[in-house]
Amino acid sequence: MGKTDILKDLEKRGLLYQITDRGALEKRLKAGPITLYIGFDPTADSLHIGNLLPMLCLRRFQMAGHNPIAVAGGGTGLIGDPSGRNLERALNPEAIVHKWTEKIKNQLEKFLDFKSKTNPARIVNNYDWLSSIKVIEFLRDTGKYFSIGNMLSKESVKSRLDTGISYTEFSYIILQAYDFLRLYQDYNCEMQAGGSDQWGNITAGTDLIKRVAGGAAYGLTFPLVTKSDDTKFGKTETGAIWLDPKKTTPYQFYQFWINADDRDVVKFINYFTFLPEDEISDLEEKTKKEPEKREAQRVLAKEVTLLVHGEKEALSAEKISQALFYGNLKDLSEEEIEEGFKDIPSMIIKNKKEIGIAELILAAGVLSSKRQAKAGISSGAISINGNIFSDTDKIISASDRLWNKYIIIRKGKKNYFLVKWM
Repeated sequence: MGKTDILKDLEKRGLLYQITDRGALEKRLKAGPITLYIGFDPTADSLHIGNLLPMLCLRRFQMAGHNPIAVAGGGTGLIGDPSGRNLERALNPEAIVHKWTEKIKNQLEKFLDFKSKTNPARIVNNYDWLSSIKVIEFLRDTGKYFSIGNMLSKESVKSRLDTGISYTEFSYIILQAYDFLRLYQDYNCEMQAGGSDQWGNITAGTDLIKRVAGGAAYGLTFPLVTKSDDTKFGKTETGAIWLDPKKTTPYQFYQFWINADDRDVVKFINYFTFLPEDEISDLEEKTKKEPEKREAQRVLAKEVTLLVHGEKEALSAEKISQALFYGNLKDLSEEEIEEGFKDIPSMIIKNKKEIGIAELILAAGVLSSKRQAKAGISSGAISINGNIFSDTDKIISASDRLWNKYIIIRKGKKNYFLVKWM
């Protein structure tokens, strides 16, 4: 990808939402590489998939020859961004925010190339300059450039006027604008990008740079990711989808993507993968012709899991998913069984070497009576470790268990239950 093609690539992928001045930005990009930044506030001890789109967009700019800066918001994270929220954010202790900032910096480092000989990425922490600000000096030298009327017109503030907004969060827009000014002055950073909810903060920064430094700066936003079924992107019944494998396992992460709606899958491939246009078009056509094969979903799940967790974890997640779908449970390692069945109903059996199959099904909560259990067994609706037994009086012993301790019961096509011997 040539360095002047980045806007066209983003546009083809549906990733361009707003630009402060497209003509001027196109002219600037033709002149040579630009330095840009995106900020990531530490609102938790891990980033989540809502942060993934801007991270990958920074990577796209770097691959196109530009100079990315990831800003870990150790300073702004102590204040709280009102954008996209209805209520005031709880303020976290400084020590906690510092700890979270370091974790987020480690996660950001996985997505950018810091060793490039031509355009290495950079990570900075805005706490380094925001923490040394003196209030009177800041109000006199920076605050004077911000009109209250203009700040109130910003969507991030305007949307909060009915529910209430503290001066703390109201001041966030000034701090983020000051970040942009400092990056402009210290690193020649001429552009800020982010989600569309950041537009007001971004334009406040371009205005401040023009007023203070008399320079030209640019802003660009991506669309907020939505789902066709109107549920919130990045949320499941078990909570948020995190990038930290300790909070969301690679298999759980993989499952989120493989369950993408047919109406969303091609959009998500454009947003979250680096596949070329012709491959995406081919997957789109296959989804239209044979949606039941869910090939686009498998490609999406594998590609994004590979980006976030690496090849080993992506292959393992794919293996677990295929084992569950096709019943090849014996191919799974102990670790893969533990990961793949982490969130399903489970029980532990102690001090019991053998148990009748109907009793096991009843004890695991698969069915509510022995009569139902025997009917499920004889009809083939119940499988044990991928095997279907017609004998309703079969005794389940150690030889039937996987790794001498696991029994995986499946009822129908999708209902799984795990029994573990201790």
